[in-house]
Amino acid sequence: MRHRKKGRQLGRQTKHRWALFRNMVTSLLDHERIETTEAKAKEVRGFTDRMITLGKEGTLSARRRALSFLRSKDVVSKLFSDVAGRFTDRPGGYTRMIKTRRRIGDGAELVALELVSKVEKPLTKKASVTAPAAPATPSEPSA
Repeated sequence: MRHRKKGRQLGRQTKHRWALFRNMVTSLLDHERIETTEAKAKEVRGFTDRMITLGKEGTLSARRRALSFLRSKDVVSKLFSDVAGRFTDRPGGYTRMIKTRRRIGDGAELVALELVSKVEKPLTKKASVTAPAAPATPSEPSA
């Protein structure tokens, strides 16, 4: 039985898996978009959300906790100054997964894992159809 066995093993030893997660979160926060397998992306989402939440907290303790997980001081400063500021009004769900392709070698499903941008209101078809028309030119008043 698999009681209390949360998470995927991904065919790696524990230390290797943690190093993989730390590297992927650091790369995602640095480049704001990475391409990886679906299973890895699903695992990394939670760690990334926790790091962004620490960035939103903004305290010295939160910065030290982020430094203990992330691999680069530059990425931590970017997280606290730039990335966290974009998500101040958002309560969670800072990442998005977009399925891209299947890998040639083994057929693994690849996804693009990216940070959600602040401005994201897609124009729906209904909104474009019901857009108000330009006002007609006024006719001359009759005398």
